[in-house]
Amino acid sequence: MNRQRILALLKKEFGQLFKDKKLLPIVFVAPVLQLTFLGFAASLDVKNISMVLCDLDKTHESREFVERFTNSGYFTIDYSTEEYSTLQQYLDNHKTTMALVIPRKFGDKVLRRESAKVQVILDGSEGNAAAITMGYVNQIIGKYSTEILAELIAGSGSVGGVNVQVRTWFNPSLKSRNYMVPGVLVLILLVTTMNLTSMAIVKEKEIGTLEQIMVTPITPSELILGKLIPFTIIGVVNVCVVLLVMSFGFGIPIKGSVPLLFGLTGLFLLTTLGLGLFVSTISRTQQQAMMTSMFLVLMPMMYISGFAFPIENMPPLLQYFSLGIPMRYYLKIVRSIILKGVGIQNLWFEAVMLFIMGMTILAASVLRFKKKLD
Repeated sequence: MNRQRILALLKKEFGQLFKDKKLLPIVFVAPVLQLTFLGFAASLDVKNISMVLCDLDKTHESREFVERFTNSGYFTIDYSTEEYSTLQQYLDNHKTTMALVIPRKFGDKVLRRESAKVQVILDGSEGNAAAITMGYVNQIIGKYSTEILAELIAGSGSVGGVNVQVRTWFNPSLKSRNYMVPGVLVLILLVTTMNLTSMAIVKEKEIGTLEQIMVTPITPSELILGKLIPFTIIGVVNVCVVLLVMSFGFGIPIKGSVPLLFGLTGLFLLTTLGLGLFVSTISRTQQQAMMTSMFLVLMPMMYISGFAFPIENMPPLLQYFSLGIPMRYYLKIVRSIILKGVGIQNLWFEAVMLFIMGMTILAASVLRFKKKLD
């Protein structure tokens, strides 16, 4: 390989990149905007749950019980009614997602230390939100019942029991955003490097400059290096920018080794650049390359890699299929290093799988690309 020819290609690629005023914002500004929007939007936390209250008791005890919900920070009472029959209208019209019904004589039963019942009606059309809401309800009611039981025990003497102390590691605040934002980093890196690689090569085909390059002394290997190196640098720059936004914008610190993260990122770039190169060999136009990348690569990886849905909840066939998805292993690497601070001794399997997949995909794509050039 001739170093001067490769440097000339690199100079040409970066020159084209910085001359394209429309492409520059896509390469450097779009990742920040994507991380910002997805970082705030990609949250599974359920807050400010709209609630309609039907308090048929109207006693001090019932009001105190309702305050447990409003003071929790999860629930807001937007409507109140004394007609039980009207509750369905609030749920049907999407005004609220939950109804709390306190029956008559609730306060009397609480004072007599008898079993008192309340009714909770949930909109279960969004199953995950309903399950989380039900967990909040059970937690509030359980704490309320425990305090009543503690008062009863205090009056009758000490009674033994089991005290549970719960400690949450890696994400003490239990914010789903802390889990999703590192995944967005993986998604941005995949989209940027794969699409830019495929579209840049296809663009050369469209305008006819690829054929002009091939009549020069440049070899196919030098051409491939000249195409892949710039997008590798762009991928590393994007990772740096996204990590800065994640740390200072979202307050998510990197607990593990940053050099290790960048080193394993290089293994993932082997797969994304290889996929971009492969897409360029089966596409004739930039639009076709974009559609191929979206529907044949990006969407399957998003759905099966564990980015949005837990792999453990998938059918066994999809779980086996996910073993061949590079994004699955890089997602685990990024989340483990950023959130848990683990080292290579815990991630060696993922690193080996990424290396094998990356070398296989890149080698196959290079061979196909060379064959197309010949």
